[in-house]
Amino acid sequence: MGDKDTKQRMPRSAGHPSVQNEVTDKYSLRGRVFHKLREDILSGKYKENEELREAAIGDELGVSRTPVREAFRQLELEGLLQIVPNKGAYVTGITVKDVEDIYAIRSLLEGLCARWATENISREQMEEMEENIYLSEFHAGKGHAEQLAELDNRFHDILYEASNSKMLEHVLREFHEYVLRVRKKTLSDDARGVQSNAEHRQIMEAIKLRDADLAEQLANAHIRKAYQNMVKSGLYEAYEENESGDETRAEQEM
Repeated sequence: MGDKDTKQRMPRSAGHPSVQNEVTDKYSLRGRVFHKLREDILSGKYKENEELREAAIGDELGVSRTPVREAFRQLELEGLLQIVPNKGAYVTGITVKDVEDIYAIRSLLEGLCARWATENISREQMEEMEENIYLSEFHAGKGHAEQLAELDNRFHDILYEASNSKMLEHVLREFHEYVLRVRKKTLSDDARGVQSNAEHRQIMEAIKLRDADLAEQLANAHIRKAYQNMVKSGLYEAYEENESGDETRAEQEM
């Protein structure tokens, strides 16, 4: 079994404390603003093509315009915001191509994560995974979509943690935020909720058997099936409609 507690922590920098605190606080503030805005964009609070104003966002979050401006730049790098010089910042959202790429990459990374989890999972993590699946089966049978979505999220969190790779865990959590809303909507489909949990159980059993090849294969297939279900559910068309609407608006503005 893997033991995270045996891993050594990186030593703190020996720089001047006041300088360190200032840099840390600044980064933390920018990070909080960035994650809040990204969450609001992905949740649909801010619609595509909606303008975001630095002053208004700063007032809402109780911060100056500087961390907001820095967050805007980071959101632009992620393709969620477009900054037009001398005009403003506009929400771009997620395109159909983005969705395809996210699921394709995530399926490969989840497979790798399951492989490493097979090698490193602790007894406590395995017990939590088993409990998670039992609870998921109960809520799936009752049609409790909200509880099922939370448990589904937690299953993947356990898998990420069990990989014993901070880098892989970080990357997967970043992708996870992009698909969170879609997965929650598809899990409201009772049939998919039951099927998803059955797939989780298969992944867990492969990990218990220490079959890394099978665990990787099942985790990879699990994400691909989630993508296929999204297409069947009609949610994929919603992204296509948003894109066609954007093209129409762009033509009208020309």
